[in-house]
Amino acid sequence: MLRTSGKAAGLAGRGAAAGAAVAIASVLLLTGCGGNDSTASSTPTLKTSTTTAAATTTTSAPSIADSTTNAAPTTTTNEPPPAAVTPTLATPKITAKDQAFLDALKARGVTVSSPDIPLAVANYICQAKKSNVSPQEIQTYVNAMAGQDPSYDPNKMPIAQLGQTYVDVANQTYCNK
Repeated sequence: MLRTSGKAAGLAGRGAAAGAAVAIASVLLLTGCGGNDSTASSTPTLKTSTTTAAATTTTSAPSIADSTTNAAPTTTTNEPPPAAVTPTLATPKITAKDQAFLDALKARGVTVSSPDIPLAVANYICQAKKSNVSPQEIQTYVNAMAGQDPSYDPNKMPIAQLGQTYVDVANQTYCNK
């Protein structure tokens, strides 16, 4: 919650843009929090099945005895198993407006690892302006979101300057375009 002049200025009544900003900022902030640690107080136990059967591969013909017992199924082919399919995320197509925004960021010295975060920030900036969110609140959220890009180096550019660059470039190349 942001405090201004002693009054609480929460997100209530700020519109969908502020809510979207909170959701985006939460996701981006929590992305960096995923560790391999656990706070569970007990360890679950797994029960193993007592009936396991393994498939076997053979080149000889099955005998009559094999078909009358409860043996594991056999195959007579020596084909390799099918290749594993690795799912990939479909990246949305970059529009001319998106590319203009990314190019303008690059021209101002901002290096991004992928277009996902910068485009989410640009969308937030435009929606927040339409919803009359205060410039200070926009700047706070933009700083938080832009600083989550893995390629951001605080030694090259302070976070406030990075956030202001995002706001300036979005206003020039992205909003109302």
